[in-house]
Amino acid sequence: MSNSAEHGENGPKKGRPEPLFPLFAELETLTGVGPKTAKALAALDIEKPRDLLFTLPHSGVDRRMRATVQGADLPGVVTVEATIGQHRAPSRRGGAYRITAEDTATTFQIVFFHARDEYLRRMLPTGARRVLSGKVELFDGVAQMVHPDHMLSPEEAHEIPAFEPVYPLTAGVTQRVMFKAAQAALLRAPELAEWIDPAQKAQAGWPDWHTAVEAAHTPQDIGDLSPADPARARLAYDELMAHQLTLALARSRLKRAKGRASIGTGVLQSKVLDALPYSPTGAQTRAIAEIAGDMAGSARMNRLLQGDVGAGKTLVALKALLIAVEAGGQGVMMAPTEILARQHLEGLRPLAEAAGVRLEILTGRDKGAERRVKLAALAAGDIGILVGTHAVFQKDVGFADLRLAIVDEQHRFGVRQRLELGRKGDKADVLVMTATPIPRSLSLAQYGDMDISVLDEKPPGRKPIKTALVRMERMDEVVDRLRRAIAEGRQAYWVCPLVEESESVDLSSAEERFRRLRAALGEAHVGLVHGQMPSEQKDAAMRAFQRGETAVLVSTTVIEVGVDVPNASIMVIERAESFGLAQLHQLRGRVGRGEAASTCLLLYQTPLSESGEQRLATMRDTEDGFRIAEVDLEMRGAGDLIGTAQSGLPKFRVADLEGQTALMAVAQSDARKLLVDDPELISSRGQAARVLLWLMEQDQAIRLIEVG
Repeated sequence: MSNSAEHGENGPKKGRPEPLFPLFAELETLTGVGPKTAKALAALDIEKPRDLLFTLPHSGVDRRMRATVQGADLPGVVTVEATIGQHRAPSRRGGAYRITAEDTATTFQIVFFHARDEYLRRMLPTGARRVLSGKVELFDGVAQMVHPDHMLSPEEAHEIPAFEPVYPLTAGVTQRVMFKAAQAALLRAPELAEWIDPAQKAQAGWPDWHTAVEAAHTPQDIGDLSPADPARARLAYDELMAHQLTLALARSRLKRAKGRASIGTGVLQSKVLDALPYSPTGAQTRAIAEIAGDMAGSARMNRLLQGDVGAGKTLVALKALLIAVEAGGQGVMMAPTEILARQHLEGLRPLAEAAGVRLEILTGRDKGAERRVKLAALAAGDIGILVGTHAVFQKDVGFADLRLAIVDEQHRFGVRQRLELGRKGDKADVLVMTATPIPRSLSLAQYGDMDISVLDEKPPGRKPIKTALVRMERMDEVVDRLRRAIAEGRQAYWVCPLVEESESVDLSSAEERFRRLRAALGEAHVGLVHGQMPSEQKDAAMRAFQRGETAVLVSTTVIEVGVDVPNASIMVIERAESFGLAQLHQLRGRVGRGEAASTCLLLYQTPLSESGEQRLATMRDTEDGFRIAEVDLEMRGAGDLIGTAQSGLPKFRVADLEGQTALMAVAQSDARKLLVDDPELISSRGQAARVLLWLMEQDQAIRLIEVG
């Protein structure tokens, strides 16, 4: 393949390093891979020789040669040399075709179904010596090998590996084809310079890259297939290292981008603390100190504030915004939807008033003269804190001196958007908030470019939520209970399940429940919100519920996104078994925000699957979001946990996020250290790391280096 063709996708100049060209050629350039096989392999995400190298065998078969079938552990795979005896064709169509074979100690039968007579006589002529390998079972006391995997002459016997790797397959690809394709790809694997820190490599006892790839595809016994095997651990580390290097480059780009030191005086913050009816938790105090430390430094802050439902992120966010104002600048807080932006406004307003800071909101709704007035005040520096939706990204929105941007990232901001946001204030610090507790392995994978502060305590006064499991058959009792609660002036959410992604069905299930509850509880008491409504209607229904005009809000899951109604103390989740754990936890967190004791009722349909039962029991037994996230990860795996499509989570071929958290942490600190020692990746190890980025297709990282 010519160099110019190679540069098509990478742009000119620093293209892919030449030693890697063979790994990025067409699959059909490999011996034994034709167009049909290449097309079939695409189903396994294998599109070039490089992908084959990282598609490792998941198990193996012992095919060491034995002298005889006798005494073998049956049923099991046996490899033996034997003399072929007579052929017995089946008497009826579809019957068994049997061939006698004799090894050094006993006679056994080779059995075929639907096989062609002349093919078998050609492959296994009577009197010939053959090496046979396949599964042997006893049938009426006679050993039988049905459809051997290998039938070779003794001269060809060396083709059978003593321990044969077993690969993942797809329609149209056999083990033999896969094995041969992997072997052909191995012949292309170049010797590459080392990117791993020598001390780390020596301590872990890892082989060189080339040796590791070879060993991973030619396991000698079952132990070589373990993730802890040195060759496999090294390849997993390489994958994690490339990913962490990408995040670390994005991070150092932000860190290098000169920040401004924003040092608070504490004056406004202390006014807010005086106005609070309670003192902050230890976790809040710690997070504020970490944020203040970042803001006071000359590098730009790039921090994630991770807090469980109800852990008090608003106070931390406000204190950070006040540091920006105390330092003579402005702060902005962004939310994904207008209703959430307004809620942040409500939450922050009394505290901002106590501090004497002007707080305004800017959303898509602001039009004409009103909008112009706000923009002028913002540009003049009269507005200290702005709350808004993504409308604050628009061209005509300018700040006098933006010091801090906070993103309430309900719809995860990827690395790219985080970089984008920082450009509004050319040196603004960035704080991203998430209400999703994420197990450490995933937060490293997803937010490895950021420093992380965790709020893992509930503020005083948050009452525990009682969670009960109720069978769907007892629906009437639940409705009676609601009737009593409404009479006492309380409010409730009723969440309907999303049925198989079909919006029309979701709609009918929510509308049906809405009609029935109105009939049971009275028309005026019940509101409805679902995804198909125009947003004005949705907002109106939410506002009526927030003001207490309706007592029960029936909805599909749109309410999980952080709407705050302190008087709502009952959460009913219908068909709770069809929701994921993280979602159930988020939904439950909508109640328990006010004075009243709160309840969450999980209505489930019997019979429950084992995983459904485990999820509901976890919800009943704990309110700790981090514990719930760990169980979720164990049950579902990383990709599902954050919905791989929009998670920004990398797809690893070798590394296992759940099982190799420790390796991910090592890769993160190694990547960060490498960039501290060699920010431009120009040392010999830095150059090797660039090759690793190309090998792992981390194009985003490559762009970051090239833009430098």
